[in-house]
Amino acid sequence: MLAVMKPQIRVEIVGRNEFWCHAVMVEWESQFPDRKLIAEERGCYLIKPEWLADLQRVAGQCFSEVLLAPDDPGRRQWFRRLMPRGEQE
Repeated sequence: MLAVMKPQIRVEIVGRNEFWCHAVMVEWESQFPDRKLIAEERGCYLIKPEWLADLQRVAGQCFSEVLLAPDDPGRRQWFRRLMPRGEQE
């Protein structure tokens, strides 16, 4: 019997700045060393759907958030050019 692989979801980690985004990754690896995130473009990762709540919790501990990323990365970049996020302190 073949195991059915669940499709991965694409997420983006958004933090106050690069330090906090990196802190999410360090904390994730510390808390869940057996769960490897697959890095794609800057700030985007492929994860198993069942990890989403845990990743969101870890991100919250690091003043960051995890958003579902669009299937088309260019679309998110297009929106960012229209409505840039300000750097928060």
